[in-house]
Amino acid sequence: MAARPRPQARSPLTAAPPSALVLAGIVSLQVGAGLAGRMFSQVGPAGVTALRLWWAALIMAALGGRALARALRGLVADRAWRDLAVAVAFGVVLGAMNFAIYQSFARIPLGVAVTIEFLGPLAVAVGSSRRLLDLLWVVLAAGGVLLLTRGGTSLASGVPPGGLAGLSPQATGIGFALLAAACWAAYIHLSRATGRRFTGSSGLVLALIVAAVVATAPSAAQAHGSLLHPAVLAEGLAIGLLSSVIPYRLELEALRRIPAGLFGIWMSLEPVVAALVGLVLLSETLLGREWLAIGLVVAACAGASRSEPPDAAAALQ
Repeated sequence: MAARPRPQARSPLTAAPPSALVLAGIVSLQVGAGLAGRMFSQVGPAGVTALRLWWAALIMAALGGRALARALRGLVADRAWRDLAVAVAFGVVLGAMNFAIYQSFARIPLGVAVTIEFLGPLAVAVGSSRRLLDLLWVVLAAGGVLLLTRGGTSLASGVPPGGLAGLSPQATGIGFALLAAACWAAYIHLSRATGRRFTGSSGLVLALIVAAVVATAPSAAQAHGSLLHPAVLAEGLAIGLLSSVIPYRLELEALRRIPAGLFGIWMSLEPVVAALVGLVLLSETLLGREWLAIGLVVAACAGASRSEPPDAAAALQ
């Protein structure tokens, strides 16, 4: 009698419920952002951006370097320069998004910056839908952002960098958060386009390398030689793992088992988690109206994710 095959052991990721994976990814990402905020006084927001992206690129390249090499050889052999251009554009947007949101973190509280940044995926979800109900989500989000931009927002953890173009630090931080939102919207579309042109994670690895290169020049100008200090490099490694590698892996596993619309609803918890992390790690306090504003944007994002059509849901993957 033939022996029955022994069932393969399930990994902790496959055994965990998708909701736990999404929540763990959100917490990991925002704790990484909180640690990044603590480093701004050492190497500046641009320096932290470069450290995060270079460590994430190096780790992802170590895991998927062979696939990337095969993809690049295929691009050259087929002269698929348009595919390469899409991946490069994806990397440029990824670098700009990280640079902008860290510049925002340095000037306004973490929870406020992440809430404004969430307007990016909200715009993609609403723009892909033709339902009248989606106007409600736009109104809710607009009301939340108006509450956040009425003044009174300040950092309790230190003096923020100065404003740009004659704007106050708060207005500059809001502007950078809006830029990050626009980059996030472009990121969604370019991520989908890159995924269609590259197998596995090779497109993401290439984009991360491009993003790290994009962030290198401003970081070198701001941080000078302090980026190479061993303690700074170690903190950068931790931020790269917490803010990029771990969330990407957890979200990928969760998206294999749940619809993108449900994933979007769960991801709407991110501004709340960001506000709590800012409170615990950076001593950033928010006014009552700012918590209300975060709640309005969270409700708008959750509602838009619930009502998005199948094509939009696919785009968010």
